[in-house]
Amino acid sequence: MAAALDEAAGTLLAVWEAARERTTSRLSGAQLRAVMVVEQYDGINLRRLATLTDMLLSSASRLCDRLVAAGMLEREPGRFDRREISLHLTPEAIRLLEELRADRRRRLAEVLANMTPEGRQALLRGLTEFDETARRRESVEAGWPVLQASGERPEEPGAEWPDGSGGPAGEPPVARTA
Repeated sequence: MAAALDEAAGTLLAVWEAARERTTSRLSGAQLRAVMVVEQYDGINLRRLATLTDMLLSSASRLCDRLVAAGMLEREPGRFDRREISLHLTPEAIRLLEELRADRRRRLAEVLANMTPEGRQALLRGLTEFDETARRRESVEAGWPVLQASGERPEEPGAEWPDGSGGPAGEPPVARTA
């Protein structure tokens, strides 16, 4: 089953990669990943970006320098700590991501149109369950409380998000430190 899924997923990834190459040819894979992380966590700081992209802080800093020079990111002083820098997407980066998603969806729709309705429904059900299972596993491996289906609140009582709040939507919670 895993081998068959690996092969089928390769086709899906090829469709996605074709859209990426067409739309974001001027960004590297690492740069695109960073832009997508900043989109998900608007106002993220450099240290958190480095963590989420699995980079050294110095590498993430150089990558951000290149993205700022390319007109994809803006830096601004943090709201609570002026020494900390917040990262935000530029309108150009937002347009680029919208184009990428539109192209990806168009390519996926072309393939889906040739599938049976039953096949499309089965694919959606299976991928949805796969996504939920993988996210739960990643949360457990990272030491985060497991998120409920909405992704807005941790299941474990007392778990906190990095800023100590009850948790903005989409931000993975982290264990409280004493």
